[in-house]
Amino acid sequence: MIVNNVELVISAVRPDQYPEDGLPEFALAGRSNVGKSSFINKMIGRKSMARISSKPGKTQTLNFYKIEEKLFYVDVPGYGYAKVAKTEREAWGKMIERYITGRDELKAVIQIVDLRHPPSRDDIAMYDFMKHYDIPCIIIATKADKIPKGKWDKHKKIVRETLEMEKGDPLIVFSSETGLGKDAAWAEIEKRM
Repeated sequence: MIVNNVELVISAVRPDQYPEDGLPEFALAGRSNVGKSSFINKMIGRKSMARISSKPGKTQTLNFYKIEEKLFYVDVPGYGYAKVAKTEREAWGKMIERYITGRDELKAVIQIVDLRHPPSRDDIAMYDFMKHYDIPCIIIATKADKIPKGKWDKHKKIVRETLEMEKGDPLIVFSSETGLGKDAAWAEIEKRM
């Protein structure tokens, strides 16, 4: 998809604040600091539409980015960051759960994991959560530019086995630096619109 028009429509915390356009939505989930903002910026061809922070746990709302008047990316708070108060983490958890399980416009969750490392317990919990609620998901294994190409298959296998991924769920090797995987990710998104 060629992206010319993107706008951050709203940062929401409650269902009554969600956009009412009826456009398909794709939630972006991943642990804090995994590169969700970099993924969004690479996918939409912008340098800083989604704010990249050196401090994990910065996203505390559901950020709805409208793309080409055709769909929304919904950036949800990162999970698994210990320095955020437990009560705040629980509040985010409820907000995310309410959105993911109750939103008709949600077509899939794009779960971002780090290709360099086996998925964390939080990554596994997120994937299991999506499977439990029968929510379609696309797994993006980012930071591929940080490991040699010859090792990608080995790392993909670790991701698949650790998450116990279902056969039909796509796993896309991605790099926000080089743009690797961008077209494949758009193809998976467009299939579900």
